[in-house]
Amino acid sequence: MRRLLPHLPRVCFLLVMLAGSLAITASSLGSLDDENLPAFVIEKLPVRFEALWLGALRVHVLAAMVSLPACLLLMTKGLQRRLLVHRWLGRVTGVVVLSLLVPSGVVLAFEAKGGAPVTAGFLLSGGLIAWFMVRGVVAARRHLVHAHRRATWHVVAQMSVAVTSRAMLLGLEAAAVEPERAYVIALWVPVVLSGLIVEALSWAAPERNHREDRSPVAAPALAPPFARVGR
Repeated sequence: MRRLLPHLPRVCFLLVMLAGSLAITASSLGSLDDENLPAFVIEKLPVRFEALWLGALRVHVLAAMVSLPACLLLMTKGLQRRLLVHRWLGRVTGVVVLSLLVPSGVVLAFEAKGGAPVTAGFLLSGGLIAWFMVRGVVAARRHLVHAHRRATWHVVAQMSVAVTSRAMLLGLEAAAVEPERAYVIALWVPVVLSGLIVEALSWAAPERNHREDRSPVAAPALAPPFARVGR
C-alpha cells in the first residue's frame, strides 16, 4: 500500500481523463453522420462557412479520439519503459496533434459559444498545445528529460481542459449561472489553472530534475518519444 500511495494521484488523473475522453467521444460520434447530427451540432447551425466548420468538427472529433488517450498512455510508467513503442507512439501523436487537432480546433474556436472571450480562450489553449508539443519534440531530440516532461505535461494539461471544462459547465448550469458567463468561466479557469498546476509540479524538485537532464545515463534510459535512435 505504501508503494502505491505516491502513484495514486497520477493513476486517478489518468483514469478520470480517460473516462472523460471516452464520454466526450461517445457524445460526439454523431457528428460524423450527416443523417443524424447530434443536438449540439444542430443548435449551432447555420454558421458561416458551414462546410468548413462541419469538416473541422469531424477532424477534431477523430483527432481528439486518438490524441488524448494516446497522451495518457504515454504518461504511464509501463509504456515509458518500452522505449521503441514510446518513441513511435509519441511521434504519431505529435503529428496528429500538430496537423489535425490544433488546426481544426482553431477553425471551431471562431464559432464557440460565449463570444470573443471564449474564442480567445480556445485559441490560447490550442496555441499552448502546439507550442509545448514542439518544445517537447526539441527537448526529446536533445535528451533533455525534465524539459521534455514539462512540455508534454503542459500538452496533456491543456487537452484535459476538454474534460474539466465540461464538468464545470454542468456545475455552473446546476448553480443557475447565466450561460454566456458560464462558458467563459468554464473555459478560462481550467486553461489557466492547468498551466499553473503543471508549473508547480514541474519545479517541485528542481535540483533533482536538473541533475536528470545532465545525466548521460538517465537521458537514454528515459528516452522520450521523438529521441533519435543511435544518436
